[in-house]
Amino acid sequence: MAQPAPLVMLIGVAALGVFINFSIHKIEEGHVGVYYRGGALLSKTSEPGYHFMLPLLTTFRSVQTTLQTDEVKNVPCGTSGGVIIYFERIEVVNKLDSSAVFDIVKNYTADYDKTLIYNKIHHELNQFCSSHNLQEVYIDLFDQIDENLRKALQSDLYEMAPGLTVQAVRVTKPKIPEQIRKNYEAMEGEKTKLLIAIQKQKVIEKEAETDRKRAIIEAEKVAQVAKIQWDQKIMEKESEKKMSEIEDATHLAKEKAKADAEFYRADRESEANKVKLTDAYLEMLKYQAISSNTKIFFGSSIPSVFMDSSLFTDSQKLEGEAVPKSQAKKSK
Repeated sequence: MAQPAPLVMLIGVAALGVFINFSIHKIEEGHVGVYYRGGALLSKTSEPGYHFMLPLLTTFRSVQTTLQTDEVKNVPCGTSGGVIIYFERIEVVNKLDSSAVFDIVKNYTADYDKTLIYNKIHHELNQFCSSHNLQEVYIDLFDQIDENLRKALQSDLYEMAPGLTVQAVRVTKPKIPEQIRKNYEAMEGEKTKLLIAIQKQKVIEKEAETDRKRAIIEAEKVAQVAKIQWDQKIMEKESEKKMSEIEDATHLAKEKAKADAEFYRADRESEANKVKLTDAYLEMLKYQAISSNTKIFFGSSIPSVFMDSSLFTDSQKLEGEAVPKSQAKKSK
């Protein structure tokens, strides 16, 4: 009868091991644990680490609270012109705040992203396509789809699920009917050719503008050189003029000094003559002149004149013309 005891103990240990195995669970970093008992969400949440729960009665879900990317694939979209196109992949980068986990899971379940992101992407994208034609969706406004979707999603999430934020939305190029795609490719080819032609024209215009600027620079350079040379010639002429003026002024000063000296000398001689030529001195000169003459004539009709006999070649003719024989006397 003692043999069943070890078997009971073994069964008990096994049951305890199973109980512990199902009661201990782990929450990864960047996640929050939520718990259900009998299908009802418990208000209790858990942080990363190991936790205990009642096995079989309680279950848990791990909800990510770090950045995550949800992919929405093959979204059909009808344009305003009736063309059906497909967006192969749309990526939504979002983040759930840990403090909002319980409320969002309570309202939208642990798979909240299906309701708040996947379904909303379909709705917003179809609204966008229905109000635009294929040209706008595929070409003209394609670069705005990402931001428009992000704003539309976030606007609804502020009201429906505070704490869930959309960081970015990335949309791939949609698939369009093959014939339309070929037409767009042909159009893009022509547009590329046009852009190449425009770029070539811009290059030619740029080169022409460069040549024009170069010519202007060269002309300005030549003009500046000519101006410098002309200014140099003017400066040389002005220097020559100044040198000539200086030389003329120097010559004039010399001549003036010479004239002043001559005037001074003449003035001094005049002053000296005034002093020198007295009546007595003149009288002496007169008698000296008389004494040097060889002939002297006297008479009432002859003024007091001194004549040098050497001035006459024919003395007898002069004597006859000057004084009658009856009125003259020959000096002894």
